[in-house]
Amino acid sequence: MTIIADNHELAAFCTRQETADYIAVDTEFLRDTTYWPQLCLVQIGGPDEVAAIDTLAPGIDLAPLYALMDNPDILKVFHSARQDLEIFYNLMGHVPGPVFDTQVAAMVCGFGDSVGYDTLIRKLTGEHIDKSSRFADWSHRPLSAKQLNYALSDVIHLRPAFEKLKRRVDNSGRAAWLDEEMATLTSDNTYKMDPENAWARLKTRSSDPRYFAILKELAAWREREAQRRNTPRNRVLRDEQLFDIAAHRPTDADALGRTRGLSRDVANGRIGQGILTAINKGLAVPKADCPSPPRKPDLPNGLGPVIDLLKVLLKMKCEKHDVAQKLIANSADLEYIAADDNAPVAALSGWRRELFGDDALALKNGRLALTTRNRKIRVVPLGSGEEAS
Repeated sequence: MTIIADNHELAAFCTRQETADYIAVDTEFLRDTTYWPQLCLVQIGGPDEVAAIDTLAPGIDLAPLYALMDNPDILKVFHSARQDLEIFYNLMGHVPGPVFDTQVAAMVCGFGDSVGYDTLIRKLTGEHIDKSSRFADWSHRPLSAKQLNYALSDVIHLRPAFEKLKRRVDNSGRAAWLDEEMATLTSDNTYKMDPENAWARLKTRSSDPRYFAILKELAAWREREAQRRNTPRNRVLRDEQLFDIAAHRPTDADALGRTRGLSRDVANGRIGQGILTAINKGLAVPKADCPSPPRKPDLPNGLGPVIDLLKVLLKMKCEKHDVAQKLIANSADLEYIAADDNAPVAALSGWRRELFGDDALALKNGRLALTTRNRKIRVVPLGSGEEAS
Protein backbone atom coordinates (compact mmCIF):
# COMPACT_ATOMS: atom_id res chain seq x y z
CA MET A 1 0.00 0.00 0.00
CA THR A 2 1.44 3.35 -1.07
CA ILE A 3 0.49 6.70 0.41
CA ILE A 4 2.11 9.82 -1.00
CA ALA A 5 2.55 12.77 1.36
CA ASP A 6 5.70 14.29 -0.15
CA ASN A 7 6.00 16.72 -3.08
CA HIS A 8 8.94 14.90 -4.66
CA GLU A 9 7.16 11.53 -4.49
CA LEU A 10 3.97 13.04 -5.90
CA ALA A 11 5.78 14.64 -8.86
CA ALA A 12 7.66 11.41 -9.60
CA PHE A 13 4.50 9.29 -9.39
CA CYS A 14 2.55 11.60 -11.72
CA THR A 15 5.44 11.63 -14.18
CA ARG A 16 5.42 7.83 -14.30
CA GLN A 17 1.72 7.86 -15.25
CA GLU A 18 2.26 10.10 -18.29
CA THR A 19 2.63 7.11 -20.64
CA ALA A 20 -0.61 5.48 -19.49
CA ASP A 21 -3.57 5.23 -21.85
CA TYR A 22 -5.86 5.57 -18.86
CA ILE A 23 -5.80 5.85 -15.08
CA ALA A 24 -8.45 4.87 -12.54
CA VAL A 25 -9.33 7.69 -10.14
CA ASP A 26 -11.29 7.87 -6.90
CA THR A 27 -11.49 10.35 -4.03
CA GLU A 28 -12.33 10.36 -0.35
CA PHE A 29 -13.83 13.56 0.99
CA LEU A 30 -16.01 15.05 3.71
CA ARG A 31 -18.81 17.59 3.35
CA ASP A 32 -21.20 16.89 6.23
CA THR A 33 -20.31 20.10 8.04
CA THR A 34 -19.04 22.28 5.18
CA TYR A 35 -20.36 23.90 2.03
CA TRP A 36 -17.26 23.09 0.02
CA PRO A 37 -16.25 19.41 0.03
CA GLN A 38 -12.98 18.79 1.90
CA LEU A 39 -10.76 16.60 -0.25
CA CYS A 40 -8.87 14.16 1.98
CA LEU A 41 -7.42 11.56 -0.38
CA VAL A 42 -7.04 10.92 -4.10
CA GLN A 43 -6.44 7.37 -5.27
CA ILE A 44 -4.82 6.78 -8.65
CA GLY A 45 -4.53 3.39 -10.35
CA GLY A 46 -2.01 3.37 -13.18
CA PRO A 47 -0.89 0.50 -15.39
CA ASP A 48 1.93 -0.57 -13.05
CA GLU A 49 1.21 0.95 -9.64
CA VAL A 50 -1.48 2.43 -7.43
CA ALA A 51 -1.13 5.16 -4.84
CA ALA A 52 -3.19 7.23 -2.44
CA ILE A 53 -2.27 10.91 -2.44
CA ASP A 54 -2.64 12.56 0.96
CA THR A 55 -4.14 15.90 0.01
CA LEU A 56 -4.07 17.03 3.66
CA ALA A 57 -0.32 16.46 4.09
CA PRO A 58 1.42 19.63 5.35
CA GLY A 59 2.95 21.60 2.46
CA ILE A 60 1.65 19.25 -0.24
CA ASP A 61 1.59 20.85 -3.72
CA LEU A 62 -1.07 19.21 -5.90
CA ALA A 63 0.07 20.89 -9.14
CA PRO A 64 1.48 17.61 -10.58
CA LEU A 65 -1.85 15.88 -9.86
CA TYR A 66 -3.78 18.68 -11.58
CA ALA A 67 -1.46 18.44 -14.61
CA LEU A 68 -2.07 14.68 -14.76
CA MET A 69 -5.83 15.19 -14.57
CA ASP A 70 -5.58 17.77 -17.38
CA ASN A 71 -3.50 15.57 -19.69
CA PRO A 72 -5.67 15.17 -22.83
CA ASP A 73 -3.91 11.93 -23.81
CA ILE A 74 -4.86 10.07 -20.62
CA LEU A 75 -8.40 8.87 -20.05
CA LYS A 76 -9.55 9.35 -16.45
CA VAL A 77 -11.80 6.50 -15.31
CA PHE A 78 -14.24 7.09 -12.43
CA HIS A 79 -17.28 5.33 -11.07
CA SER A 80 -20.16 7.76 -10.44
CA ALA A 81 -17.90 10.68 -11.26
CA ARG A 82 -20.12 13.69 -10.59
CA GLN A 83 -19.05 14.45 -7.01
CA ASP A 84 -15.40 13.72 -7.78
CA LEU A 85 -15.47 16.03 -10.80
CA GLU A 86 -17.18 18.73 -8.75
CA ILE A 87 -14.25 18.63 -6.32
CA PHE A 88 -11.68 18.95 -9.10
CA TYR A 89 -13.74 21.74 -10.67
CA ASN A 90 -13.68 23.68 -7.40
CA LEU A 91 -9.93 23.15 -6.98
CA MET A 92 -8.81 23.60 -10.59
CA GLY A 93 -11.39 26.04 -11.88
CA HIS A 94 -12.43 23.64 -14.64
CA VAL A 95 -13.37 20.00 -15.15
CA PRO A 96 -10.55 17.57 -15.99
CA GLY A 97 -10.84 15.35 -19.02
CA PRO A 98 -11.26 13.18 -20.91
CA VAL A 99 -13.44 11.09 -18.58
CA PHE A 100 -15.05 7.64 -18.65
CA ASP A 101 -17.72 7.00 -16.00
CA THR A 102 -18.25 3.27 -15.42
CA GLN A 103 -21.65 3.86 -13.80
CA VAL A 104 -22.97 5.63 -16.91
CA ALA A 105 -21.34 3.03 -19.16
CA ALA A 106 -23.06 0.31 -17.14
CA MET A 107 -26.41 2.01 -17.74
CA VAL A 108 -25.68 2.09 -21.47
CA CYS A 109 -24.84 -1.63 -21.33
CA GLY A 110 -27.94 -2.76 -19.46
CA PHE A 111 -26.77 -3.07 -15.85
CA GLY A 112 -29.75 -1.10 -14.60
CA ASP A 113 -30.28 2.38 -13.18
CA SER A 114 -27.32 3.85 -11.24
CA VAL A 115 -25.68 0.51 -10.43
CA GLY A 116 -23.51 0.64 -7.29
CA TYR A 117 -19.75 0.17 -7.48
CA ASP A 118 -19.60 -3.03 -5.42
CA THR A 119 -22.44 -4.60 -7.45
CA LEU A 120 -20.79 -3.69 -10.75
CA ILE A 121 -17.40 -5.02 -9.66
CA ARG A 122 -18.96 -8.28 -8.50
CA LYS A 123 -20.79 -8.74 -11.80
CA LEU A 124 -17.80 -7.88 -13.98
CA THR A 125 -14.87 -9.34 -12.05
CA GLY A 126 -16.33 -11.66 -9.42
CA GLU A 127 -14.55 -9.70 -6.68
CA HIS A 128 -16.36 -8.70 -3.47
CA ILE A 129 -15.67 -5.24 -2.07
CA ASP A 130 -15.27 -4.65 1.67
CA LYS A 131 -17.25 -1.44 2.26
CA SER A 132 -16.83 -1.34 6.05
CA SER A 133 -14.64 1.79 5.84
CA ARG A 134 -17.07 3.70 3.61
CA PHE A 135 -18.09 6.12 6.37
CA ALA A 136 -14.68 6.54 7.98
CA ASP A 137 -13.38 9.95 9.00
CA TRP A 138 -10.96 10.52 6.13
CA SER A 139 -9.63 13.75 7.63
CA HIS A 140 -8.17 11.96 10.66
CA ARG A 141 -4.47 11.14 10.52
CA PRO A 142 -2.83 8.71 10.50
CA LEU A 143 -5.04 6.63 8.21
CA SER A 144 -5.31 3.00 9.24
CA ALA A 145 -4.10 0.13 7.08
CA LYS A 146 -7.74 -0.95 6.69
CA GLN A 147 -8.71 2.49 5.39
CA LEU A 148 -5.85 2.53 2.89
CA ASN A 149 -6.66 -0.97 1.71
CA TYR A 150 -10.29 0.05 1.19
CA ALA A 151 -9.33 3.25 -0.64
CA LEU A 152 -6.82 1.63 -2.95
CA SER A 153 -8.98 -1.40 -3.70
CA ASP A 154 -11.49 0.88 -5.41
CA VAL A 155 -9.04 1.88 -8.15
CA ILE A 156 -7.43 -1.58 -8.29
CA HIS A 157 -10.75 -3.22 -9.20
CA LEU A 158 -11.88 -0.30 -11.35
CA ARG A 159 -9.22 -1.00 -13.98
CA PRO A 160 -10.38 -4.50 -15.08
CA ALA A 161 -14.02 -3.43 -14.74
CA PHE A 162 -13.37 -0.48 -17.07
CA GLU A 163 -11.65 -2.65 -19.67
CA LYS A 164 -14.58 -5.08 -19.79
CA LEU A 165 -17.15 -2.27 -19.94
CA LYS A 166 -15.21 -0.44 -22.64
CA ARG A 167 -15.25 -3.57 -24.83
CA ARG A 168 -19.00 -3.94 -24.25
CA VAL A 169 -19.66 -0.34 -25.22
CA ASP A 170 -17.51 -0.60 -28.34
CA ASN A 171 -19.02 -3.93 -29.42
CA SER A 172 -22.55 -2.61 -28.91
CA GLY A 173 -21.98 0.36 -31.19
CA ARG A 174 -23.10 2.70 -28.41
CA ALA A 175 -19.91 4.70 -27.95
CA ALA A 176 -21.69 7.80 -29.28
CA TRP A 177 -24.36 7.39 -26.57
CA LEU A 178 -21.69 7.41 -23.89
CA ASP A 179 -19.86 10.34 -25.50
CA GLU A 180 -23.06 12.38 -25.29
CA GLU A 181 -23.40 11.66 -21.57
CA MET A 182 -19.71 12.39 -20.92
CA ALA A 183 -20.01 15.75 -22.69
CA THR A 184 -22.61 16.81 -20.14
CA LEU A 185 -20.70 15.29 -17.22
CA THR A 186 -17.47 17.12 -18.11
CA SER A 187 -19.04 20.48 -18.95
CA ASP A 188 -18.04 23.31 -16.60
CA ASN A 189 -21.67 24.46 -16.71
CA THR A 190 -22.70 21.29 -14.88
CA TYR A 191 -20.76 22.42 -11.79
CA LYS A 192 -21.10 26.20 -11.83
CA MET A 193 -22.95 27.35 -8.75
CA ASP A 194 -24.47 30.75 -9.46
CA PRO A 195 -26.27 31.94 -6.30
CA GLU A 196 -28.79 33.74 -8.49
CA ASN A 197 -30.00 30.37 -9.78
CA ALA A 198 -30.15 28.61 -6.40
CA TRP A 199 -33.93 29.13 -6.13
CA ALA A 200 -34.57 26.90 -9.16
CA ARG A 201 -33.52 23.80 -7.20
CA LEU A 202 -36.12 24.33 -4.49
CA LYS A 203 -39.34 22.31 -4.53
CA THR A 204 -42.33 24.45 -3.66
CA ARG A 205 -45.97 24.53 -4.74
CA SER A 206 -46.69 28.25 -4.89
CA SER A 207 -47.78 29.82 -8.19
CA ASP A 208 -47.34 33.46 -7.10
CA PRO A 209 -44.64 35.27 -9.15
CA ARG A 210 -43.99 37.72 -6.28
CA TYR A 211 -43.37 34.78 -3.96
CA PHE A 212 -40.77 33.48 -6.40
CA ALA A 213 -39.12 36.90 -6.71
CA ILE A 214 -38.61 36.97 -2.94
CA LEU A 215 -37.61 33.30 -2.81
CA LYS A 216 -35.01 33.92 -5.52
CA GLU A 217 -33.38 36.71 -3.49
CA LEU A 218 -33.54 34.71 -0.26
CA ALA A 219 -32.00 31.62 -1.88
CA ALA A 220 -29.21 33.71 -3.45
CA TRP A 221 -28.46 35.35 -0.09
CA ARG A 222 -28.40 31.96 1.66
CA GLU A 223 -26.08 30.50 -0.98
CA ARG A 224 -23.59 33.37 -0.65
CA GLU A 225 -23.76 33.20 3.13
CA ALA A 226 -23.17 29.42 3.12
CA GLN A 227 -20.20 29.86 0.80
CA ARG A 228 -18.78 32.67 2.94
CA ARG A 229 -19.07 30.62 6.13
CA ASN A 230 -18.25 27.31 4.40
CA THR A 231 -21.22 25.68 6.05
CA PRO A 232 -24.12 23.62 4.61
CA ARG A 233 -26.85 25.88 3.28
CA ASN A 234 -29.49 24.32 5.57
CA ARG A 235 -27.40 25.33 8.58
CA VAL A 236 -27.82 28.94 7.48
CA LEU A 237 -31.56 28.63 6.86
CA ARG A 238 -33.65 25.55 6.16
CA ASP A 239 -35.70 25.28 2.97
CA GLU A 240 -38.94 25.32 4.98
CA GLN A 241 -37.89 28.61 6.57
CA LEU A 242 -37.18 30.12 3.15
CA PHE A 243 -40.67 29.13 2.01
CA ASP A 244 -42.28 30.52 5.18
CA ILE A 245 -40.43 33.83 4.90
CA ALA A 246 -41.19 34.20 1.17
CA ALA A 247 -44.88 33.57 1.85
CA HIS A 248 -45.27 35.91 4.87
CA ARG A 249 -42.80 38.61 3.75
CA PRO A 250 -41.86 40.08 7.14
CA THR A 251 -40.66 43.68 6.86
CA ASP A 252 -38.98 44.14 10.25
CA ALA A 253 -36.99 42.14 12.78
CA ASP A 254 -39.96 41.65 15.12
CA ALA A 255 -42.05 40.02 12.38
CA LEU A 256 -39.05 38.00 11.15
CA GLY A 257 -38.46 36.71 14.69
CA ARG A 258 -41.83 34.99 14.58
CA THR A 259 -40.59 32.67 11.83
CA ARG A 260 -40.57 29.09 13.05
CA GLY A 261 -37.11 28.04 14.19
CA LEU A 262 -35.64 31.55 13.94
CA SER A 263 -34.77 33.20 17.26
CA ARG A 264 -35.33 36.88 17.94
CA ASP A 265 -31.59 37.31 18.54
CA VAL A 266 -30.87 36.00 15.04
CA ALA A 267 -33.65 38.13 13.57
CA ASN A 268 -32.15 41.24 15.18
CA GLY A 269 -28.59 40.42 14.13
CA ARG A 270 -26.55 40.35 10.90
CA ILE A 271 -28.40 37.27 9.60
CA GLY A 272 -31.75 38.93 10.12
CA GLN A 273 -30.56 42.04 8.32
CA GLY A 274 -29.44 39.94 5.36
CA ILE A 275 -32.81 38.21 5.19
CA LEU A 276 -34.74 41.50 5.37
CA THR A 277 -32.55 43.02 2.66
CA ALA A 278 -33.27 40.01 0.42
CA ILE A 279 -37.01 40.35 1.06
CA ASN A 280 -36.93 44.04 0.15
CA LYS A 281 -35.04 43.27 -3.06
CA GLY A 282 -37.67 40.71 -3.99
CA LEU A 283 -40.49 43.13 -3.23
CA ALA A 284 -38.81 45.79 -5.42
CA VAL A 285 -38.65 43.60 -8.54
CA PRO A 286 -41.09 44.98 -11.15
CA LYS A 287 -44.09 42.70 -11.57
CA ALA A 288 -43.22 42.00 -15.20
CA ASP A 289 -39.73 40.82 -14.18
CA CYS A 290 -40.80 38.39 -11.45
CA PRO A 291 -39.64 34.82 -12.15
CA SER A 292 -42.17 32.49 -13.68
CA PRO A 293 -42.89 29.57 -11.37
CA PRO A 294 -41.80 26.19 -12.73
CA ARG A 295 -44.69 24.59 -14.56
CA LYS A 296 -45.60 21.01 -15.20
CA PRO A 297 -47.65 20.27 -18.29
CA ASP A 298 -51.40 20.64 -17.95
CA LEU A 299 -52.59 17.07 -18.27
CA PRO A 300 -56.06 16.78 -19.81
CA ASN A 301 -58.50 14.50 -18.10
CA GLY A 302 -58.04 10.91 -19.14
CA LEU A 303 -54.35 11.25 -20.02
CA GLY A 304 -53.25 9.04 -17.14
CA PRO A 305 -53.71 5.79 -19.13
CA VAL A 306 -51.60 7.26 -21.95
CA ILE A 307 -48.77 7.89 -19.49
CA ASP A 308 -49.15 4.33 -18.21
CA LEU A 309 -48.86 3.01 -21.78
CA LEU A 310 -45.73 5.10 -22.33
CA LYS A 311 -44.25 3.57 -19.18
CA VAL A 312 -44.92 0.09 -20.55
CA LEU A 313 -43.36 1.02 -23.89
CA LEU A 314 -40.31 2.48 -22.17
CA LYS A 315 -39.80 -0.63 -20.06
CA MET A 316 -40.22 -2.87 -23.09
CA LYS A 317 -37.77 -0.87 -25.21
CA CYS A 318 -35.16 -0.73 -22.48
CA GLU A 319 -35.38 -4.47 -21.84
CA LYS A 320 -35.18 -5.19 -25.57
CA HIS A 321 -32.15 -2.96 -26.10
CA ASP A 322 -30.55 -3.71 -22.73
CA VAL A 323 -30.28 -0.11 -21.55
CA ALA A 324 -31.28 1.55 -18.28
CA GLN A 325 -34.66 3.32 -18.26
CA LYS A 326 -33.22 6.26 -16.32
CA LEU A 327 -30.92 7.00 -19.24
CA ILE A 328 -33.87 7.40 -21.62
CA ALA A 329 -36.66 9.14 -19.68
CA ASN A 330 -38.13 9.63 -16.23
CA SER A 331 -41.76 9.92 -15.15
CA ALA A 332 -41.84 13.69 -15.66
CA ASP A 333 -40.49 13.26 -19.21
CA LEU A 334 -43.29 10.82 -20.00
CA GLU A 335 -45.88 13.29 -18.71
CA TYR A 336 -44.43 15.98 -20.98
CA ILE A 337 -44.51 13.64 -23.97
CA ALA A 338 -48.11 12.65 -23.22
CA ALA A 339 -49.11 16.33 -23.19
CA ASP A 340 -46.96 17.67 -26.04
CA ASP A 341 -45.54 16.09 -29.21
CA ASN A 342 -42.76 18.70 -29.11
CA ALA A 343 -41.94 18.36 -25.43
CA PRO A 344 -38.46 19.71 -24.55
CA VAL A 345 -37.13 16.39 -23.25
CA ALA A 346 -34.04 14.39 -24.20
CA ALA A 347 -36.17 11.36 -25.13
CA LEU A 348 -37.37 13.22 -28.23
CA SER A 349 -33.93 13.92 -29.67
CA GLY A 350 -30.86 12.05 -30.88
CA TRP A 351 -30.40 8.35 -30.23
CA ARG A 352 -33.08 8.36 -27.54
CA ARG A 353 -35.69 9.39 -30.10
CA GLU A 354 -34.62 6.56 -32.41
CA LEU A 355 -34.80 4.02 -29.61
CA PHE A 356 -37.97 5.25 -27.86
CA GLY A 357 -39.21 8.72 -28.76
CA ASP A 358 -40.61 8.08 -32.25
CA ASP A 359 -42.56 5.05 -31.08
CA ALA A 360 -43.75 6.96 -28.00
CA LEU A 361 -45.28 9.64 -30.24
CA ALA A 362 -46.76 7.00 -32.54
CA LEU A 363 -48.33 5.22 -29.56
CA LYS A 364 -49.94 8.35 -28.11
CA ASN A 365 -51.23 9.43 -31.54
CA GLY A 366 -52.85 6.10 -32.42
CA ARG A 367 -50.34 4.95 -35.04
CA LEU A 368 -49.03 2.12 -32.91
CA ALA A 369 -50.50 -0.36 -30.45
CA LEU A 370 -49.17 -2.70 -27.78
CA THR A 371 -50.17 -6.33 -27.50
CA THR A 372 -48.90 -9.46 -25.79
CA ARG A 373 -47.67 -12.66 -27.37
CA ASN A 374 -45.93 -15.51 -25.61
CA ARG A 375 -46.01 -13.46 -22.41
CA LYS A 376 -44.08 -10.62 -24.04
CA ILE A 377 -45.17 -7.10 -24.95
CA ARG A 378 -45.03 -6.44 -28.69
CA VAL A 379 -45.39 -3.30 -30.80
CA VAL A 380 -48.01 -3.42 -33.56
CA PRO A 381 -48.07 -0.64 -36.21
CA LEU A 382 -51.61 0.37 -37.08
CA GLY A 383 -52.74 0.82 -40.67
CA SER A 384 -53.84 4.15 -42.13
CA GLY A 385 -57.05 5.32 -40.49
CA GLU A 386 -57.10 2.39 -38.11
CA GLU A 387 -57.43 3.11 -34.41
CA ALA A 388 -57.07 0.97 -31.34
CA SER A 389 -60.26 0.80 -29.30
